Amino acid sequence: MYSFLGLELKSPVVLAPLAGISDRAYRKIAHDRGAALACTEMVSAKGLYYKSPGSEELLDMRPEEGLTGIQIFGSEPEMIAFAADYLKDRPNAFLDINMGCPVPKVVKNHEGSAMLLDPDNAARCVEAAVKASNCKPVTIKMRIGFTGKDGLESAEPQIWQGEPLHVAFAKRMEEAGASAIAVHGRTREQYYSGKANWQAIADIVKAVNVPVIGNGDVCSAKDAKEMMQQTGCSLVMVGRAALGNPWIFSEWEDPLAAKKYRSSEEIAAQMQQHFELLAKLKGEHTAVLEMRKHFGWYTKGVRGAAELRKMVNTAVTAEELSSYIKAAAELVPAGRSNNHKEF
Repeated sequence: MYSFLGLELKSPVVLAPLAGISDRAYRKIAHDRGAALACTEMVSAKGLYYKSPGSEELLDMRPEEGLTGIQIFGSEPEMIAFAADYLKDRPNAFLDINMGCPVPKVVKNHEGSAMLLDPDNAARCVEAAVKASNCKPVTIKMRIGFTGKDGLESAEPQIWQGEPLHVAFAKRMEEAGASAIAVHGRTREQYYSGKANWQAIADIVKAVNVPVIGNGDVCSAKDAKEMMQQTGCSLVMVGRAALGNPWIFSEWEDPLAAKKYRSSEEIAAQMQQHFELLAKLKGEHTAVLEMRKHFGWYTKGVRGAAELRKMVNTAVTAEELSSYIKAAAELVPAGRSNNHKEF
């Protein structure tokens, strides 16, 4: 068992918050496959303040999906405080503040990874959340810097108060009251390209006294174990490697889950379950549209599925979508590689 924020976890592998992916349907699948924790898609603190229906929909949580945190984003302490107070009685295990999203529309509002550029304001946001959260743990998810195409090596060292920015920032968040820190070992400039800098994660582990969750280039249980050994992080967060591959969460306790090839029938069965969960959660029309992208991820690397992926993008009804899923089970003869390094 692994201990985290007073919780006993069956493994150290958790599902990252993923916009457009980590909804209640996929969180349940991830938990069923072995994820120790999951997190909602990021929710705008300002959206909660202005009662955006879309924001409220992202907060749909059920006990059967397992331990889940809510991730919010924003850069105004008053809005963060409102969101923390608004959410304090929800069944989430913790409240996470996004300080790592690299998307331009988020960054231009001084949110997400732009928070790295103003550690004092980021600290005020954490302090506001801690004060308003009614003792619920407040965590953050950060990147290791704002600039640098190859991690920290290709840019002038980013220094804040005499220390490397990623270390100083993490220490400041701990001082502000963060109960844990998730670190994506890439800069904002890298987005999701290049190699994650695990040494930067290790630097943060050594600098703080709260649990650190490592994130970046974890595509298997083997990678997770290596990250924990190399960095000393408490947990490992899996993001893009989980797209179309919920089996990755089974690998920690079941080495056979890492088998090189998965049968087309097994892939199709998982797709159908995912589609049914989406339909129950969001309605048939939305489920069909969203399942198109998931279909592509589930069948990526599957021999014989390229034409089928083109066809599924024309599906508009549940019957059509299910027929393509059945076709995947029948047409793909050999399964697919379970190596998701290309993500």
